[in-house]
Amino acid sequence: MRGYPPIADHGMIGDLQTAALVSGGGSVDWMCAPRFDSPSIFAALLDAERGGHFTIAPVGDDTTVRQLYLPDTAVLVTRFLTPQGVGEVVDFMPLGDQPQVAGDRHRLMRVLRVVRGTVTFALECRPRFDYGRAPHALTLGGQGAVFHGPELDVHLQGNIPLDADGHDVRATVTLEQGQRAGILLETRAAGSPAPEPVTVEDFVAEFEATLGFWHGWIRRCSYRGRWQHMVNRSAITLKLLIYAPTGAPIAAPTMGLPEQIGGERNWDYRYTWIRDASLSVRVLIDLGYVEEANAFRAWLGRCLRSTAAEGGEPLQIMYRIDGDPRLSEEILEHLSGYCDSYPVRSGNGAADQLQLDIYGEFAYGLTHSPEVAELAGYEGWLGFAALLDWLADAWDRPDEGIWETRGGRQDFTFSRLMCWVAFDRGIRLATQYARPADLTRWTAERDAILTQVMRRGWNPDRGAFVQHYGSDVLDASLLLMPLLGFLSPKSTQWLSTLDAIDRELVTDSLVYRYNPEASPDGLRGVEGTFSLCSFLYVHAMARAGRLEQARYAMDKMLTYANHVGLFAEEIGPTGEQLGNFPQAFTHLALITAAMALDDELDRADRHRPDRP
Repeated sequence: MRGYPPIADHGMIGDLQTAALVSGGGSVDWMCAPRFDSPSIFAALLDAERGGHFTIAPVGDDTTVRQLYLPDTAVLVTRFLTPQGVGEVVDFMPLGDQPQVAGDRHRLMRVLRVVRGTVTFALECRPRFDYGRAPHALTLGGQGAVFHGPELDVHLQGNIPLDADGHDVRATVTLEQGQRAGILLETRAAGSPAPEPVTVEDFVAEFEATLGFWHGWIRRCSYRGRWQHMVNRSAITLKLLIYAPTGAPIAAPTMGLPEQIGGERNWDYRYTWIRDASLSVRVLIDLGYVEEANAFRAWLGRCLRSTAAEGGEPLQIMYRIDGDPRLSEEILEHLSGYCDSYPVRSGNGAADQLQLDIYGEFAYGLTHSPEVAELAGYEGWLGFAALLDWLADAWDRPDEGIWETRGGRQDFTFSRLMCWVAFDRGIRLATQYARPADLTRWTAERDAILTQVMRRGWNPDRGAFVQHYGSDVLDASLLLMPLLGFLSPKSTQWLSTLDAIDRELVTDSLVYRYNPEASPDGLRGVEGTFSLCSFLYVHAMARAGRLEQARYAMDKMLTYANHVGLFAEEIGPTGEQLGNFPQAFTHLALITAAMALDDELDRADRHRPDRP
């Protein structure tokens, strides 16, 4: 019986159209094809027995495992230290010449090598199409194996002899020091011709090309601060989560990974949230990556020009990566879920929620860069101005809020805050570029929102801004208030709010989103601390001048990263990572916190009394 490795016991590789998670045990436990939001072909993370996997690991149990990325790349190395020798499996996904062109062909290359002694590797490839619901046939021949699925064929070839095991394959190969073997897994549309035989030279060429791509991409990163390694890894993670053919970032490459082991908070994150994507793009802009921002701007423009959401809003809160708004949620009843965390959901029923904050994140993410503003052109401005004209009539309504609660609509303070951001950034942009705009109306609405939030979002008994009007519940999303310029980071009301969050939502530098018992969200069970909020807490403390506390919290938070620097959505009560993995929200917040803390530490250093 296969068990479940910890969620964090994985590295991610990808080709900018899909991704695979490789465990420390050498198993591909998750991969969808041909795109992030397609049905899985390997899903052992959601059902160890029925989900399917592709494992290469040494024979025997007496093995120590180490896993790492080649520096500043998405090439993953899993090292196996056995009594007989040291072996490695190098995993990567070639990007090809045109990753921006969508296709069914995706390749996962696995190179086996022995660096000391002798190691016998065992291989098992057991794909399960359509989340394990569709049967497949096997053809085994001189060129390797073909798994025939309903819409995709999976081809497996290399210099390792393969044996049939029912409709799956297995193999063993013994290598001595200096020897190598390679295996290529390639997806193609069902019935497509077999790929050309792969050679050793092909593996070498694709390996070098993949290294070259990632090294070239990361060299464009402008960050040179104290947390260089973690920021680079987070930037690469954000890049891996962008669907290159459309420029749409996804929230995470996985679905159904639980926020509580055995609980029901198991969502599908393989889609593009306007909020998450906009903030991801803003961080990439801050790091110097304008190309990714412009691609997302173009994708968002297409969404704006398509049919409006069912409620009449210009934008739906999330879309499929091609802009399709249909994300109907279904329960995959045949899958047991990660460690029996059921139900497993495909699709996302929150897609039709009203979340008014998305217009603020959209404006914040895409109005900061002059290059992006210029590329949007006059037509782009007209679309943005029309959105703000609509928002002027629509902002003062209850909604479901940033956390997508399923307990009913409220007047969420964060939603109002982000509507203020939308008008504020629109006014700035119209003034800077002398664009036509109803500045009188926009200014009036901006000021009305600020007045309302200060009057109704502030709870004098708590001495803090609260989750929604009329409540006394704290909410960590409000840690963004000073970052967005709504309040000074050292104002009395903000410092009082920060103190209240510190007392009630923070535990050993880790931050809960809110207290579900005080603010029921319509779901059973509890959740861990939210890693996005933990990094927002670092950012807020840094800007508040609490540098010693901020740096300590930052360094502690980084100890919760997995062995290759990746974060899931949440941290559980014993330090385990929970939720979908890796999560873009967490990694973008890590970068934001690092940049803010660097800035404040440098400023403090320049003003030290003992500085010459």
